[in-house]
Amino acid sequence: MTKLWVRYAVMGLVISIVLLPIYWMVAASFKTNKEITQDATLYPHAPTFDNFTRLFAAKDFGHFLLNSVVVTTVSVLLALIFGSLGAYAIARFRLPFGLDRHIGLSLLVMRIVPPVVILIPVFLFILRLNLIDSWLGLIITYTALNVTYCVWMMESFFREIPVDLEEAAMVDGDSRFGAFRRIVLPMAAPGMVATSIFAIIVTFNEFMFALVLTSTPRAMTMPRGTATLIGRIDTDWASMSAAGVLGALPIVIFAFSVQRHLVRGLTLGAVK
Repeated sequence: MTKLWVRYAVMGLVISIVLLPIYWMVAASFKTNKEITQDATLYPHAPTFDNFTRLFAAKDFGHFLLNSVVVTTVSVLLALIFGSLGAYAIARFRLPFGLDRHIGLSLLVMRIVPPVVILIPVFLFILRLNLIDSWLGLIITYTALNVTYCVWMMESFFREIPVDLEEAAMVDGDSRFGAFRRIVLPMAAPGMVATSIFAIIVTFNEFMFALVLTSTPRAMTMPRGTATLIGRIDTDWASMSAAGVLGALPIVIFAFSVQRHLVRGLTLGAVK
């Protein structure tokens, strides 16, 4: 009985530590800057929605949020399309010198390279295309960054799908691509959902490339736009907290809506 209480106490402590920053951000979003910086109260004594209204009325936050949603959605969809095709090719076809067994790891190594290493080449490339401060420039950049991750993730999912199902479809007259589209993709849908969740989180929260490639509210993403609330003399902590709450909502809503597929997708490619 004592061990059970100790276990519950440890779990409660861990959950409290994890949820404390989230609670603090939500509570701060309903406070004034004076209450945040001077009073430092645990909860808002006079809750106000002025921080949220000020974001949309005076801070162009609506543009930032729209830019993030559009850029993230398009770039992740493109990365899933190209990444699924690449992953399927690696999972189904043998390459010379056994490269099919190592190409996935090679792509992952490319993905974990610090962004600052490729920041200047990417900026010069987007500048040459005359796409600085545009949706398309960000979409191209984020798609290229996410493709390697999608290939690495989706490869294991495709390997778990029996080849016999595709061969049976092709014996009945279907083409290779037709079998891939009608048989493989529906079975790999949970894996694609799991991959898309991680890609969406990374893309939606990306800051460094958005900082370099955008300069006006026309293309600034939510993290980049939130940084404009930090002034040289003063910082609007209340508005930043409100922006954090609003920025987290799309990810939370998406994760809850696909959580059933997420759990199944995380176990689909597991070693059994």
